[in-house]
Amino acid sequence: MFYKEFFEKIEMGENIMENIICIDGVVGVGKSTLGELLAKELGIKLFEEPVVNNPLLDKFYYDRKRYAFSTQVFFLNKRFEMIKEASKLDTCIMDRSIYGDVIFAKMLMEDGDMSKEEFSLYESLLKHMLESVDRPLLMIYLETTVDNAVKKIKERGRDYEQIVPRTYWESLNKNYSEYFSTYNLSELLVINVDNLDIRDNEKDREYFFSLVKNKLAEIGNKATSK
Repeated sequence: MFYKEFFEKIEMGENIMENIICIDGVVGVGKSTLGELLAKELGIKLFEEPVVNNPLLDKFYYDRKRYAFSTQVFFLNKRFEMIKEASKLDTCIMDRSIYGDVIFAKMLMEDGDMSKEEFSLYESLLKHMLESVDRPLLMIYLETTVDNAVKKIKERGRDYEQIVPRTYWESLNKNYSEYFSTYNLSELLVINVDNLDIRDNEKDREYFFSLVKNKLAEIGNKATSK
């Protein structure tokens, strides 16, 4: 219900940034890897999620309540900067984007790490930012189970992710499912990656590419038929 009401509040115009493809999914789903592969396949630029050069992220995982609001605003600001820069390019892929930023903020508020007053301020900032940008051409949602996401998180071994309880990843997956069940900001392509080894299996990789290319062709056909 929250996400349905959230989308109803957003007063975005009907303009579409035909050069922007977004890729999203829970932590551990493989967004960055698949984003890199898809960008290479399509010959376009990839905007990476601002994780590596985020001075607050490591602190946040060890003290959520103190750093929740500042970390979320950091991400929001960076994603707004990135979407403005991306809008000037011919075509690009965004590894996460401003459109789905509310998922993490909502969870922080519900878990008590962000106050209701802070969330209200955050939501107001996000609403104004979304209403000042256009819609992306396509949103790709990579769907997965919690077990598979946690397995990949453990394999990549980021210290600050290892201390996160499984219940958090379960809640994140649930929120992603709810968010994309009502998502209406653009064309949406949902791909379940649980049984796909897109990184190392050429057949699976080509299947993934074909799904995206077919969806892009479908969008193009819709546009030309109007």
